[in-house]
Amino acid sequence: MEKRERKIIRVLIVDDSKLFRNYLKTALEKDARLEVVGMASDPYEARDRILELHPDVMTLDVNMPKMNGIDFLRRLMPQYPMPVIVVSSACSAVFDAMEAGALDFVEKPASPNPSAVESMLNELILKVKISSTSNLRTRRKHRKYDSKDVQNAVTVQETKKIIAIGASTGGTEAIYEVIRGFPANCPPTLIVQHMPPVFTKMYADRMNASCTVNVYEAKNGDWLSPGTVLIAPGEHHMKLVKRGNRYKVEIYRGDKVNGHRPSVDVMFESVARIAGNKAVGIILTGMGRDGAKGLLQMRESGARTIGQSQDTCVVYGMPKAAFDIGAVECQVALDSISSRVLQLIFENQEGK
Repeated sequence: MEKRERKIIRVLIVDDSKLFRNYLKTALEKDARLEVVGMASDPYEARDRILELHPDVMTLDVNMPKMNGIDFLRRLMPQYPMPVIVVSSACSAVFDAMEAGALDFVEKPASPNPSAVESMLNELILKVKISSTSNLRTRRKHRKYDSKDVQNAVTVQETKKIIAIGASTGGTEAIYEVIRGFPANCPPTLIVQHMPPVFTKMYADRMNASCTVNVYEAKNGDWLSPGTVLIAPGEHHMKLVKRGNRYKVEIYRGDKVNGHRPSVDVMFESVARIAGNKAVGIILTGMGRDGAKGLLQMRESGARTIGQSQDTCVVYGMPKAAFDIGAVECQVALDSISSRVLQLIFENQEGK
């Protein structure tokens, strides 16, 4: 039987630097599956190239002349939704771009260090490939929360409960959708989102400013408390540990697990071991298998487990891997996960 050829992914590069555009083109086209079909120096030129070339994926800088990348995305996505990877220096504007419709981002190296540049290019190539398979129909407006959520929130007072969330591609907006539905007294929550250093602090600060709960980038030794959400810092694993009757987190570098640091599996496995049936585990959109094994351990230890439904995932990779091995107790649409978590916490308290 002949081997079926994989589809060539057609890429449009948008950046105001001609030197950087050419550099990205050369690097991307070293991969046999990628073809750079066009380049543009500003959003107006990019619009023309999109209509002319119909690319599969676009890489986009944030800071450009005539119109910034964020405003461009806000105008583009309602009319011409397409996978976009932001390529930008470390700044909080990348999260505005994600909110405007970008699927993921890659950080431009702060220095021309060959190792850092190679790492960035490898990451970009991988994310371009992943984004070409994404489900753009999942993009939807954030829902408003009704009185039922508030009523459920009053019941969430058991400090021994733990919520653990893992995500990757498409996860920044998915996590925000879940966390913004949590009440001020929700159980302490741990989050691993595959994200580089610096950005995890920006992401935590951004959510902290717009959510009812308190959101922080985790530090080694942080104690868990109701209404607090801790996000694993980039390039560090996060584990749950217990001291006496209290929970805290251990933050450390260690080896990469499933190709990631932080790893969802590392966090889930520690929650399974330490919290057992007092936990709820949630696996959201993302590529690969990170988190599947750990979520299974959580379920086997008595925890309740949720997987994001396929039709609401940007990339149904991690939730599918977890579902396929029996780690997922129920699959739930993204806009219903926060209320479902509160329901499970309430059920657990009623049955304790």
